Amino acid sequence: MTARLLDGEALASRIRAEVTDRVARLRDAGVHVGLGTILVGDDGPSARYVAMKHADCAEVGIHSAHAHLPADVSQAELLDTVARFNADPAVHAYLVQLPLPAGLDEERVLLAVDPEKDVDGLHPVNLGRLVMGANGPVACTPAGIVELLHAHDVPVSGRHVVVIGRGLTIGRPLALLLAMKRPGCNAAVTVVHTGVDDLAGLVRQGDVVVAAAGRAGLVTPEMVKPGAAVVGAGTSWEGRKLLSDVDESVAEVAGWMTPRIGGVGPMTRAMLLRNAVRAAERSR
Repeated sequence: MTARLLDGEALASRIRAEVTDRVARLRDAGVHVGLGTILVGDDGPSARYVAMKHADCAEVGIHSAHAHLPADVSQAELLDTVARFNADPAVHAYLVQLPLPAGLDEERVLLAVDPEKDVDGLHPVNLGRLVMGANGPVACTPAGIVELLHAHDVPVSGRHVVVIGRGLTIGRPLALLLAMKRPGCNAAVTVVHTGVDDLAGLVRQGDVVVAAAGRAGLVTPEMVKPGAAVVGAGTSWEGRKLLSDVDESVAEVAGWMTPRIGGVGPMTRAMLLRNAVRAAERSR
């Protein structure tokens, strides 16, 4: 068996075209969509990711606002920058790039973000909206994974999804989203992590497996039910090489699988753009 490719790059391209059209309509109505980023320090992967976000904005016609603060910035100075973005009517949505350098309180910073401008969908208000099934920005990577599975006709409704990882950015919101009675979801969801007994046995039960633990090569062929859909959402770096939680040999067993490059990453960035344009539409 050779897994069918879950091509995130091609789907993200279609989403960017949709966003471009929505941005143009807003511009015609006098609204210039603005997306902001706050980067603290000089972490290489974070800086590259922020640069890609700004390149995406330029492609779809979204105005970019950026604040690059030194690694030794004080908590008060960082919160002042957050307050400035909250108050700026030209910034419809923004994010604080994580992780922050040691000594800064990430929780305080995230709580200070205006929930209506929270492009990442990680503010407690927006996570609460997700729990309730109410409208609001959804975390970008979980939303992108659901969209990716749905677009490739992967059966999810009524199936067993195993999510490896319980982190705030992927595991927890994804489990909530997939369990909801909505298109592309409505699954039975099990959340596991690398500390559970018989991880391989639990993962092997999944019709869909999403690996979001940040441990390179964690999921191997013997852990996967033949024909299952396998999504590598967790990543780690080896120098400048991006590694997936899913070993590439899993393609010999899986029915669908994301590539190491061009799977979840482009979808995350595309959903960020969609969240930004939705924030601008709400602001009208």
